[in-house]
Amino acid sequence: MATTKTPVLRCQHLGIQFGGLKAVDDFNLEIGESELVGLIGPNGAGKTTVFNLITGVYKPTEGSFYLNGVQMNGKKTHQIVHAGIARTFQNIRLFKKMTVIDNVKAAMLQELHYGMPQAVLRTPRFWREEAAITEKAKRLLEVVHLQGKEELEADNLPYGEQRRLEIARALATDMKLLLLDEPAAGMNPTETEELLEIIDYIRDAFKISVLLIEHDMSLVMKICERIQVLDFGTTIAAGTPAEVANSPKVIEAYLGKDNEVVEGI
Repeated sequence: MATTKTPVLRCQHLGIQFGGLKAVDDFNLEIGESELVGLIGPNGAGKTTVFNLITGVYKPTEGSFYLNGVQMNGKKTHQIVHAGIARTFQNIRLFKKMTVIDNVKAAMLQELHYGMPQAVLRTPRFWREEAAITEKAKRLLEVVHLQGKEELEADNLPYGEQRRLEIARALATDMKLLLLDEPAAGMNPTETEELLEIIDYIRDAFKISVLLIEHDMSLVMKICERIQVLDFGTTIAAGTPAEVANSPKVIEAYLGKDNEVVEGI
């Protein structure tokens, strides 16, 4: 008898209420290994709130979510990151005055086991561990096409490269699920195309699942295998890009009742 593989992420009836307002209501989603799912909807639909629930920023007032079958409810953000969920943000959150490589190494501090005496005395153990995370950081920078820029200050990178550095830093946490919040925002078409290539590569090479929020509808339709649509905190459609593109509820949510097609789909 065939067994069903446990999804990387499972959200069951997930929701949160602020006062009398249900910001997210009865949210259900499953994502398998290496799958790329899009989460879309008009401004204020609840997309980023879902990310905040999954990363422990907000505590759900109803429902549960699981990472590889392990319930994550009630865990703090650092515990959820350690379990294998990483995210990028709408607004870039790098250590702007640190070097590119140090930004990546900062996400790997949990891999260092030497204590203060070894650090002060620069013992062989200190140098071994530092060399190991430096080499890992260099490999991740190659993945996001930032090799040769290791010693630049992060603030001096062009906008698109700062976005890719965020992804490298997320990869450094050895995550199983990557949440991308508007990763192509502010990018030109060339930068966006390079980003798509990187996302495809890391899904395949690292077996990472991706949940993507993005306003660029043509991008979402191009790369996502499935799409879920929120409006006023409620799922109004879910399915393949083609199914979602032809959903009357989606068309109405984006453009009103009198329009027949969703621009960019």
